[in-house]
Amino acid sequence: MAQVRSVFISDVHLGTRACQAERLLDFLKEHPSEYLFLLGDIVDFWAMSRGGIYWSPAQNTIVQKLLRRSRHGTKVFFIPGNHDEALREYVGTSFGDIRVEYEYVHTTANGENYLLLHGDEFDQVTRHHRWVAVLGDISYNFLLWLNIWLSWLRRTLRRPGYWSLAGYAKRKVKTAISFIFNFEDAVIHHARERGLHGVICGHIHWPAMKEISGLAYFNCGDWVDSCTAIVEHLDGRMELIHWDGSLASGKELPTMAEDISD
Repeated sequence: MAQVRSVFISDVHLGTRACQAERLLDFLKEHPSEYLFLLGDIVDFWAMSRGGIYWSPAQNTIVQKLLRRSRHGTKVFFIPGNHDEALREYVGTSFGDIRVEYEYVHTTANGENYLLLHGDEFDQVTRHHRWVAVLGDISYNFLLWLNIWLSWLRRTLRRPGYWSLAGYAKRKVKTAISFIFNFEDAVIHHARERGLHGVICGHIHWPAMKEISGLAYFNCGDWVDSCTAIVEHLDGRMELIHWDGSLASGKELPTMAEDISD
């Protein structure tokens, strides 16, 4: 168990078969924190509205665990995304002790300020061509469904490691890569205008931890494919964690006060 100061997760997509609830529960159990930030698409109302509701006992336990943590002193903030945008009507209020915000500026233990948001407002497809976004979401969910069977086949054939069909498709499609870079630049530009050290977001299901034009860009990834999260350690160091059951691999980024090129 690793006590950390803050945990940042996004794109859990509760209510779908693709949600890897058990892995998320393992991760949360091993990472108690002072702050817990839910950066959007925690519940997938889009999928549920299409009649594809799937709510497992593990998904129910996630909700109970989040509420229990908030009752026991963890400061829990929920920033809705496009898949749970209906909850944006409740910005400024609380569910239990979970505070709903449109965005939030988090100050780390070493005094750095990061803008927290989901990120869909910087996605031109989601904002202006919703039908394309819905079609893309259906296609992505289909790849994730195929991935369940491919994972079973790989285990049967004793093939090592985890391989993601959805992740492979994203890496190979040039337009997807171009979109990701445009998204990152737009988010960083917004953080710079706000005079902040960087941004922590989700939305594109592409975990990342890097410097862009002198600012820090962190993307939580998701809990349907990559199973990743950002954590802030007690001294303010930030880490991207890839979670695989009880195993984790992490990547740390120096604070903005350090020479990030070292």
